[in-house]
Amino acid sequence: MKKIIIDPITRIEGHLRAEVEVDDNGVAQEAYVSGQLFRGIEIILKGRDPRDAGLLAGRICGVCTNSHFRAAVSSVEDAYSMKIPKNAEIIRDLMAMVLFIQDHVVHFYHLHSLDFVDISSALSADANLTSKEAHKYSDKPFRNSHSHYEETITKLQNFVDAGKLGPFSNGYWGHSEYKLTSEQNLILLSHYLEALKFQTKISKAVAIFGGKTPHPQSIVVGGITSVADMLNPERLNDYLFVIKEAKEFIDRAYLPDAKLLASAYRDDIKAEVGRANGNFMSVGGYEFEGEQELFSSGIIYGHDFENIQEFDESKITEEVDRAWYKVNGKAREGALGCKGSEVCYTDLNEDGSLKTQNNDDKYSWIKAPRYDGKVMETGPLARVLISYKKENILIKSFVDEFLKDTDLELIDLSSTVGRNATRAIETAYICEYIFKLVSRLIQNVKYYDTDTWTKYDFKKLPKDAKGRVFLEVPRGTLSHFVNIKEQKIENFSVIAPTTWNATPKNFDGVRGAYEAALIGVKIKDTSKPLEVLRVLHSFDPCLACAVHIMDMKGTDLSRYKINSL
Repeated sequence: MKKIIIDPITRIEGHLRAEVEVDDNGVAQEAYVSGQLFRGIEIILKGRDPRDAGLLAGRICGVCTNSHFRAAVSSVEDAYSMKIPKNAEIIRDLMAMVLFIQDHVVHFYHLHSLDFVDISSALSADANLTSKEAHKYSDKPFRNSHSHYEETITKLQNFVDAGKLGPFSNGYWGHSEYKLTSEQNLILLSHYLEALKFQTKISKAVAIFGGKTPHPQSIVVGGITSVADMLNPERLNDYLFVIKEAKEFIDRAYLPDAKLLASAYRDDIKAEVGRANGNFMSVGGYEFEGEQELFSSGIIYGHDFENIQEFDESKITEEVDRAWYKVNGKAREGALGCKGSEVCYTDLNEDGSLKTQNNDDKYSWIKAPRYDGKVMETGPLARVLISYKKENILIKSFVDEFLKDTDLELIDLSSTVGRNATRAIETAYICEYIFKLVSRLIQNVKYYDTDTWTKYDFKKLPKDAKGRVFLEVPRGTLSHFVNIKEQKIENFSVIAPTTWNATPKNFDGVRGAYEAALIGVKIKDTSKPLEVLRVLHSFDPCLACAVHIMDMKGTDLSRYKINSL
């Protein structure tokens, strides 16, 4: 057996380490995935005014800012049994939906696509053939002129000639596992560059209602503060204009690129590369019309799509047996106990590897959430599978079209490439939903419903209360729990999507989604473990959400020197 250590995993948010044990044929037999920094945000929130929870929790991550901001505020509203106006809910949803679109596009092109796109190969592409290739996946490919592709090749060649590849540095270019043709590589590389512009434009849509981005500031306990933006037709038109441009890129570039990738890596999909244990969780949400929701809730065990269970929050527990905390057993009795744990970091082995030999060895700062005692995968794949099998009319046609165009089955989506496909599918139908959501807002205002905040007197609210919220956010299921005592936060707890997916093994040795998805993956060149990166990147890891670092004593953690020119 040989051990491969990748530390840190790059092109993600936060610090992640992976250790994979492979046999003589390079096939992964065991995996240990470790969050390398300590979560301390809950400590920061202790003793604070509950009304400040959103502004503080929003700093958990620089990517998922709106998600944590909203979740924290919503958990406080739940504690006080506070119902917010419909308009406030719509504004919050409009901000959230933009974050889905932005996050998925940025993940695919800037964090994950270079696991599939060989930059060196794109230089030899023929611009005319590239244009023809693009028409296989879209009737109206995005920026599909010969001159555009020639310009893209020139830009890349200039990088190469200058000896400065910039964002394309340090790749495994020429690796035998790259399967795209030169022309296919050029298509995705072209869209990679266009997605940089996309990212700046889509951020404006969040800022219109959020005041700024990242870290918007318009969500408050009881509703929202961006009233003037809601009532201003020009601001609403600005928002819609950004979404219309985004929809064009998604329909003509992102979704077709996902189909291109699925076609090129069909053998990997059918070989179940990157498939985890088949346990999926979604809490659903985002009301559409009446009881109809954008995402359906449910639980799938072992890829049994025909027997979807109802989600039950009382079945959630969180363990710490193999995480670096002193408390053994359950860190939390049920979801709302919010019991704390002392930290207990253990040193590495002499060879620099994690201590993982024994079933009680601790190897991660990430705690181990469990649903009914089982590990779960959460995220776009879980949402698409559950919503589709529960006959959610908002998504079904999008999934059917993708499966038909790629000649795949639903089970095929449970794979590395399949996770990317579900993100693209999800992004496409979210764009459809946004326009209808804006229409609902305009109708409310038209008929003089302009309420955006539920008035309350904080001094008259209960001194002691408990609240929680479950939301679907880009990377999966997010939950915030708050205990309030004497009108101050006594305890605050967060279980983020990456906490679920990157969970360490517990005392029973059961692997989480990251680790399970790595088992059986064949690594052609152990010095260039591209296959490991593909699997892990397909989950869009956000370790900033799952773990944080904080030193209460002010000790120097590291020192850096920056040489100025």
